[in-house]
Amino acid sequence: MSRVIVLGGGIGGLVAARRLAHLGNEVTLIEREPTLGGLVASREVAGIRIDTGAESFATRKGTVAQLAIELGLGTDIVEPDPEGAWLRWDDDAARLPKTGLLGIPGSPLADDVRRIVGWRGSLRAYCDRLLPVLRVRKETDLGDIVRRRMGRLVLDRLVTPVVAGVHSADPSTVDVQAVAPGLTQNMTTQGSLSGAVMALREMAPAGSQVQGIRGGMARLVDALVADCEKYGVRIRTSREVLGVAADEAGGWDVAIAAVPADVDTAAEHGDGAGAATAAGRVTADAPATGEALHADAIVIATGFRAGLRLLGQTGVGSSGPAVPGPSAWPEPSSVTIATLVIDDARLDAHPRGTGVLVAPGTPGIGAKALTHSSAKWAWLAESLPAGRHVVRLSYGRREADDLVTPTDPTVDQASALSDAGALLGLDLLPSSVVGFATTEWPASLAFATVGHKARVKQTLRAVAEVPGLDVVGAWVSGTGLAATVEHAITTASALAAELRGARRLDRDE
Repeated sequence: MSRVIVLGGGIGGLVAARRLAHLGNEVTLIEREPTLGGLVASREVAGIRIDTGAESFATRKGTVAQLAIELGLGTDIVEPDPEGAWLRWDDDAARLPKTGLLGIPGSPLADDVRRIVGWRGSLRAYCDRLLPVLRVRKETDLGDIVRRRMGRLVLDRLVTPVVAGVHSADPSTVDVQAVAPGLTQNMTTQGSLSGAVMALREMAPAGSQVQGIRGGMARLVDALVADCEKYGVRIRTSREVLGVAADEAGGWDVAIAAVPADVDTAAEHGDGAGAATAAGRVTADAPATGEALHADAIVIATGFRAGLRLLGQTGVGSSGPAVPGPSAWPEPSSVTIATLVIDDARLDAHPRGTGVLVAPGTPGIGAKALTHSSAKWAWLAESLPAGRHVVRLSYGRREADDLVTPTDPTVDQASALSDAGALLGLDLLPSSVVGFATTEWPASLAFATVGHKARVKQTLRAVAEVPGLDVVGAWVSGTGLAATVEHAITTASALAAELRGARRLDRDE
């Protein structure tokens, strides 16, 4: 039996640990925070357990759904309300077009597209069908592709709000290969950008490509942790990884230390309406001093800055491809989630569907998006008293000049309520608020800048040259649970096979 240490207890780390344990390895998982799950987290607000990170997953390939089924959550997989989201720009609002990809319309002349960009914008976008697909270089800049093919109005009013909502970024700074794989290839085969969108989306309504879990996505973390423990994974929370080093025998030494109890690692704030909670388990067997662990292999499953630091200690790149240095990686975006629990029966009509995306520069609104959670998820609405609603607002995005808008520390109840009212088209009263909390996610999104895919490819190629070393997580797999889970499973499976081969070789010798 091989010993493996997984450094990081987010979804990537938990899935990798589970897979390795299922395949017969002795696994220890180290996590700095007192809880597990990373960006899949929850807290209690006004007596309701609410997702404060990821609240859905992409359905592509069925990867996350299959994991949920294996963990006994198959009957609790749910679909969001098909009503879909709205868009707010200037002083106007309308439903998002029913067919599209990252806001790129598949039918430029459709009524719901014209409602947002007008006849001039729709006709300009339709020119995409008439323009030849000419390439003199490899296209990577999503914003540039949309602007050239469909015009500025489609870029500003449709694509920018959606990309900002999903990736906290301006489309001119994201790599099309990272955020929309296959789009440029389909442009060639279909002869237009809108044709490529239709080929990829297959006429699917906006919002239909995600699912959730009854009771919240944090239940997936609870189930993962329970299954890891069932298969003998030793979970060590509140542990700082001080360093890693390869030994002469081909194994790995890992130095850890308990995080002092007085260190506040949480980034959650409330007004007293509810205590912070999160999925996962906390262990209490930490030694007071540092500790040395040894393993046959390690999996780095931390965030990308910590991951780069640890990779730098492994010797990766010393005799092969090098990992791009820290300066080659832009800072990822930070996000603040503000949650409001509101008693107002007018919200029963779901005035803005499942939520609202906000075009940059919209006057008087600081949020980049609003999710009407109790309208989006029937299970949540069913758990609430009559007339009570849950609304989530998100703040923080990367601008076109490649600068990250700092997370606003002044997102308080008054500003969140003002934004929610403006986006929902209602005058919401302070007296209607029965719960409020904010959760900050610093450097939380694996930001897919132009060149990101090439950096990741170079990193993984360098890591592959070092026996017994792997890396998982959103910064190498891509944004979203589907990508993270799929990459963690395939990486852990390959590592297990590598370790079995090494054991056979040792026996033969």
